[in-house]
Amino acid sequence: MRIVGGSLKSRRLCEFKGDFIRPTSDSARESLFNILRDRTEGSSFLDLYCGTGAVGIEAYSRGAETVVFNDVSKESLSVLRKNLERLGIADRVQVKNTDARAFIEGCARKFDIIFMDPPYDCGENMLPEGLYNALNEGGIAVYESEKPFSGELAGLKVTDRRRYGRAHLTFFKRAEEQ
Repeated sequence: MRIVGGSLKSRRLCEFKGDFIRPTSDSARESLFNILRDRTEGSSFLDLYCGTGAVGIEAYSRGAETVVFNDVSKESLSVLRKNLERLGIADRVQVKNTDARAFIEGCARKFDIIFMDPPYDCGENMLPEGLYNALNEGGIAVYESEKPFSGELAGLKVTDRRRYGRAHLTFFKRAEEQ
């Protein structure tokens, strides 16, 4: 697993041993950031279920001004911290260790981009309420899943759907925005 673009391009990341965690593939990340190209630089970016941190690190590498990583798993955060230290950016980002729902409910800040990649076996049930309140006007939320998204998120509407291998990406924006 490596960073595919930006200032940290080609740098390798630590990965989990075994197949308990399924990080977003290099090709899916590259496609995601090709779509987000004009939005990433200078943005505030939340990697809500960060795992190894690959997506949030990619956002940082491509010019996101603020990057916040969150995961409830101490094992995930251990790998994330190794990656941040390896890349020399640990002091330039924020790391939170809380449940995604609690993070969104208690979050006073808003983000331009929110990336959500909960464990595939948990699916849409893991998506927190209140994402609308955590998303800036003109912001975008992206949900990665194994199956196509079929639910609803209060105050948000689906604007695009893409598939990359087994990863389905669903893009949302605030419902009142055209």
